[in-house]
Amino acid sequence: MDAPLAAKSGHQGTAMALAPLAHVLYSRVLRHDPNDPGWKNRDRLILSNGHASILQYAALFLNGYGLELDDLKKFRQFGSATPGHPEVGHTAGVEVTTGPLGQGFANAVGMAIAERNLRARFGASACDHNIYVIAGDGCLMEGISHEAASLAGHLKLDRLICIFDDNSITIDGSTSLSCSDDVVKRFSSYGWNIMQLGEIADDLDALEDALLTARANRGAPTLCILKSHIGYPSPDFTDKHEAHGNPFTAAHVSSTKKVMGIPDEPFWAPADLVNTIRQHARTRGGEFTAEYEKDVAELDDPHNWQAAWQTPNSSSFESLLPSFDSNSNFATRQVIQKALDASLPALPGLIAGSADLTGNTGTKLAKQTAQSVTAPDGRQIYFGVREHAMGAAVVGMALHGGVLPVCGTFFVFSDYMRPAIRLAALSKAKCVFVFSHDSVGVGEDGPTHQPVEQLASLRAIPGLQVIRPADPNETVAAWCAAVDHQGPTALILSRQNVASVTDGSAVKSGAGIVGQSVATPKAVLLATGSEVGLCAQAQVELKKANIQVQVVSMPSWDRFERLGQANSAKLFPQGVPVISVEAGVTFGWHKYADHTIGIDRFGASAPGAVAMTELGVSVDAVVTMVKSL
Repeated sequence: MDAPLAAKSGHQGTAMALAPLAHVLYSRVLRHDPNDPGWKNRDRLILSNGHASILQYAALFLNGYGLELDDLKKFRQFGSATPGHPEVGHTAGVEVTTGPLGQGFANAVGMAIAERNLRARFGASACDHNIYVIAGDGCLMEGISHEAASLAGHLKLDRLICIFDDNSITIDGSTSLSCSDDVVKRFSSYGWNIMQLGEIADDLDALEDALLTARANRGAPTLCILKSHIGYPSPDFTDKHEAHGNPFTAAHVSSTKKVMGIPDEPFWAPADLVNTIRQHARTRGGEFTAEYEKDVAELDDPHNWQAAWQTPNSSSFESLLPSFDSNSNFATRQVIQKALDASLPALPGLIAGSADLTGNTGTKLAKQTAQSVTAPDGRQIYFGVREHAMGAAVVGMALHGGVLPVCGTFFVFSDYMRPAIRLAALSKAKCVFVFSHDSVGVGEDGPTHQPVEQLASLRAIPGLQVIRPADPNETVAAWCAAVDHQGPTALILSRQNVASVTDGSAVKSGAGIVGQSVATPKAVLLATGSEVGLCAQAQVELKKANIQVQVVSMPSWDRFERLGQANSAKLFPQGVPVISVEAGVTFGWHKYADHTIGIDRFGASAPGAVAMTELGVSVDAVVTMVKSL
């Protein structure tokens, strides 16, 4: 109560109701070690209802994860270790970044997939732990929870335990205002094991027994339905929706402390009590990690186990990757599949899958078994038509560690995944999103399936590496850049075949000259993806008219901003007009170009080449614009 009061902002009601649960988890159930928060075999705990972050911060403070009272006093303040919602990498002991409801639940499904796969491949002595996730009514209302729960039940992820905080309250009021789902029937239909815990939210021993029972269950993920009372034991706001998002006043805090029988002073935390809890956690955690280190020392395959956790640099497998001459003609979605297969032996953590578009997107690993109940070691995942859950699950897999997850779908469906992609960037999760069918070149499927605004949309996300390679060689280079990047990467790939017109070097710095540099060009043609080849054709046509132009491929804006600025003068000679050419909206291109050729409208149903031409992206359009200048 004190931290939200001091911040004049926060959600204390859920945290108050679940304080006994948090205490039991950290002191009796979770296998964790505050001395080593990144211990590989720790149990993972995700607070999917991340608005209750003060619950986790209080537990981390008590258990010695580095937070002190001063950190709690700075709750939700600029630069503090206790932000409004938990952020992985920012606060020790936080596993994923949560807050957008349902995302943490789906992250937990991904973590459970990673845990089981690693256990099956490397043995229980290397990996054998559980994934716990606390979720509220809001998490289960969000559509992502339906997708993720269905996938988890299908895969029978029995190391996944969800504690559903069933308090029947949302910000607007009672859940009866908007929801009458039968949660038991719903999760039973997904194939989950259901435990109805009832009114035990304040019974520590009963909570411990229930959680240990859930942990012992095999053959299905477990949903523990815990009936709690938001705001308890406040005499003013127990079971009232006002306890959800509005911090109590000082008077309300005082009246609650009176009921609790504790001193009416802010941030009361007796040193002897705090030290006792911390000593217990550290002693218990040290025993876990000491035993684990002995087991790991006896692994049969320690090299691959370590390599899975510390993804090898692309230099370790570049010699295995294909290269393409000027006669090559492939869709870049086909090339990514070749690159994945070629690098697989050097990347023991690599796992790939798609949302029912595995062959279409190039994310099919040759000769790899499908991840399933009977083949938990499979490195091919079939996510089904569940883009939203797939995106969040992949983020969870990446943040679990030990795997390098790659997932694919059509580019237009990245819209379904945007919340997960955004959180991947915020979390610096090392995962790869493969988006194929990257433009109106998709063709006959028409505007519903032809992405035009999606590329600009992804470029706007801070920390997301976005690469749209021009041809096969740039695609191979883009895969290397994704493996080496410490964060998420989106690879934007073509459906249609494209000729090899580059050596792939432009990916390294984000942009590069295609072919020979031109001494005194009349214009610079700046393009990405399949439009680079189109510009190369236009260059040939213009040369016939004695007009010299320079073609520049810019596969990655963000890489160019980070790594390529020193080359600007060479790429873009002063005083020479720059024309950008991209089969998508022209939004953003004016930063680099004086003139733009693009598609500032939705597409049309027609063969891909016809759609491109009719919508103004063609060799003739480029030649005409250059001549007009």
